[in-house]
Amino acid sequence: MKLKKITAIEPVSLLDETKREVEKYFEEAVFYDTFPENEEEIIKRIGDSDAIFVSYRYPIGEAVLKECKNLKYIGMCCSLYSKASSNVDIRYAREQGICVKGVRDYGDQGVAEYVIGEVIHMLQGTGGHPPFLGVESEVSGIRAGILGMGASAQAVAAALSAFGADVSYYSRTRKRELEERRGYHYLELDELLASCNVICSCLSKNVVLLHEREMDIMGDNTILFNTALSPCFDAEAMKKWLQKENTWYFCDTLMGLGEEELLQYDHVSCLKKSSGMTSQAVARLNEKVLVNLKEFLEETGYDH
Repeated sequence: MKLKKITAIEPVSLLDETKREVEKYFEEAVFYDTFPENEEEIIKRIGDSDAIFVSYRYPIGEAVLKECKNLKYIGMCCSLYSKASSNVDIRYAREQGICVKGVRDYGDQGVAEYVIGEVIHMLQGTGGHPPFLGVESEVSGIRAGILGMGASAQAVAAALSAFGADVSYYSRTRKRELEERRGYHYLELDELLASCNVICSCLSKNVVLLHEREMDIMGDNTILFNTALSPCFDAEAMKKWLQKENTWYFCDTLMGLGEEELLQYDHVSCLKKSSGMTSQAVARLNEKVLVNLKEFLEETGYDH
C-alpha cells in the first residue's frame, strides 16, 4: 500500500536530492516555494494530502487539522523539543491518529559560531563600536552565563569555554556531569544575572524568564543574546534595560527579536535569519527528515 500525496506547505529547506527521494514513496509530491498568507491558504494547500512537511513558522492547530481529514503524517522540518513549545498541536494530532515527528540537534554548531563571532567583535571593538570592556579584550576576560542547558546551549557553552570564558549556567535541571567534565558553574537565576557580563538565552520557545526585575538585576555593562524562536523577555522591560549604560541585545531571528520596534535601538542587532541554518545544518536536517519519514512508513506498513 502506498500513500497518495505529500505536500510541503511552505519552503522547508529540502534539498533537490531529498525531494527526489521523497517522491519515490508517494504517487504525488508537492513542494511549495512560497509562504501561505493565512490559515485558509494552509488548509487549501494541505487539501487531500496524506502527509505534510512543515516548519516552525505557522501554527498547525486543531482548526487546521479538523479540515484535513486525510492526514496521517506531519513531518516537522525543524526542531521539536516538547509538545508545549511546538507550533503543531501534537496532542490533538495524535488523538486523531496523525503521527508527528520532528528533529533535533542539527543547527547547534552554527548558533555557537554566531554567538562567539559577535562576542569577539564586541570585545575587540571591530563591530563598529568601542570595545565592550573599554579596552580590546579576549573572550577569556568575560564571565558568560547560559540560560538553559539543552543541545544548543551546550554548543554555545563549549565554544565560549574553548576560548577561555568562565561559564556559568541556569537550568530547570542541573547537569552535574557537565559541571564535572566541563567545569561549568551552576548558579541560581538572580546570581547568574548579577555576576555575568555576557548572557545567552537558549531557552525553549515561549519560555520567558526575564521581566523588569530580572533585567534590573542584569544592570549595566551586559550583552544579552537570545537564540530561541521567541523572546526570552518582557518587551517593555527590554526597552527600559536598553536605556542603561553599555547594554546590548543580539538575536538571530525576527521571531526571537520580538517587537520589530526594537530594531530602532542602536544597541540591538538582529540577523533576521536563523544562525543555525548553515549548509552543513541543512544537510543534517534533510537526513533526519528522511529518516523520520522512512520510520513512519516502516512502522505503518506503507511502501517505502
